[in-house]
Amino acid sequence: MPLRILVGTQWGDEGKGRIVDLMSAESHYVVRYNGGDNAGHTVTVGKQTFKLHLVPSGIIHPHTIGILGNGLVINPRSLLSEIEMLRAAGIEVSPTRLKISFGAHLITQGHIALDKAKELARGKGQIGTTGRGIGPAYTDKASRSGLRIFDLLDLNQLVVKMRMHLEQVNQILLSQFKAEPLALSPILEEMLNHARFLQPYIADTGAILDQALRDNQIVLAEGAQGILLDIDHGSYPFVTSSNVTATGVFSGLGIGIRVVESVTGATKAFQSRVGAGPFPTELDGEMATRLRGTGANPWDEFGTTTGRPRRVGWLDGVLLRYARRINGLTDLVLTKLDVLSGLETISVCNAYMDEQGQKVDTPAMGVCELERYQPVYTQLEGWQENLTGLRSWTDLPEQAKVYVRFVEKISGLPVSMVSVGPERSQIIVVPRE
Repeated sequence: MPLRILVGTQWGDEGKGRIVDLMSAESHYVVRYNGGDNAGHTVTVGKQTFKLHLVPSGIIHPHTIGILGNGLVINPRSLLSEIEMLRAAGIEVSPTRLKISFGAHLITQGHIALDKAKELARGKGQIGTTGRGIGPAYTDKASRSGLRIFDLLDLNQLVVKMRMHLEQVNQILLSQFKAEPLALSPILEEMLNHARFLQPYIADTGAILDQALRDNQIVLAEGAQGILLDIDHGSYPFVTSSNVTATGVFSGLGIGIRVVESVTGATKAFQSRVGAGPFPTELDGEMATRLRGTGANPWDEFGTTTGRPRRVGWLDGVLLRYARRINGLTDLVLTKLDVLSGLETISVCNAYMDEQGQKVDTPAMGVCELERYQPVYTQLEGWQENLTGLRSWTDLPEQAKVYVRFVEKISGLPVSMVSVGPERSQIIVVPRE
């Protein structure tokens, strides 16, 4: 029963979208199991670039079925907008090709208003939320007061529950944040319209996936964000509100644990982060600008969801080993190797130095006290060749091969592929040593 899992090993933005696109070519189902439209996966096919936030990016392949699992929080407005965008591009997104778990939770305009108000109230202590209502929706889920996709099936009850929810939101906005209350009628009318559209898409997706796996069909679980943003295992409190890790697949989809074939970690050849929080290998100045790009193309380091310039830095082997342990990774896909072309030397962090001057390979308390450490770097020789036209391992410059093998050494994992550009074909298979 072949379940394949792809997760991000860093702070997200590892280029998972194009790897999902590649792996989807031989998958029957492509599924999302966590997060909401705070995720952003970019897929480039020829001259078309798709920026997807909720619909699994593997749906670009016409033979796949996309599933949004119960672990998600879903903004119907965002989902409908995405479906319309895909349809305009000639991609079928019908109820036979996209199914939504009845157990997923809804993000409302009330959640978004609360999210923005709370972040504004934090002042200098802001955590860098996307303001899309993710946290408040998961808060309602945990407090057993949330609305679910299931509630869209009964329009009368939906109005009752939505009205109660929005009235509570307005009370909080007024009393705690001195913010303007929301107008209920237009929000209720919009949600009713969304419900009518989405009802045919709602299903028991866990049962569908269980049967697919029993039939030996390939299911690809597409992680959103990265391990270092996981609510339990990330750099808390600068994290997202869901379980990003590979183990989140099972609760987020409603399937058992005995079906995993592989757990692939998407890893950028350097590192980036959007929002606040610790970042041991962060760079600034000219080198940061060099790695980030200008934003002139979708491959540059600007958030798919927020458009914010990403903070960038060298690859962190300490955190990569942490990701291997938490996820039970079987292999890595190294993305954006082409971005490092033209550098005289490339630094890679393989250890930390603590406040007492002691070298450590593993932080004492996971990733919740990263501010205490300074990176210890290994310097590798760079290469000058443009890699974007290469398709064979043997054609790579020797220094690029050394870099890939060094990543394998410090992570303890084989690198199965490297990407040298955003296109589907810009992939090099890495032979085992």
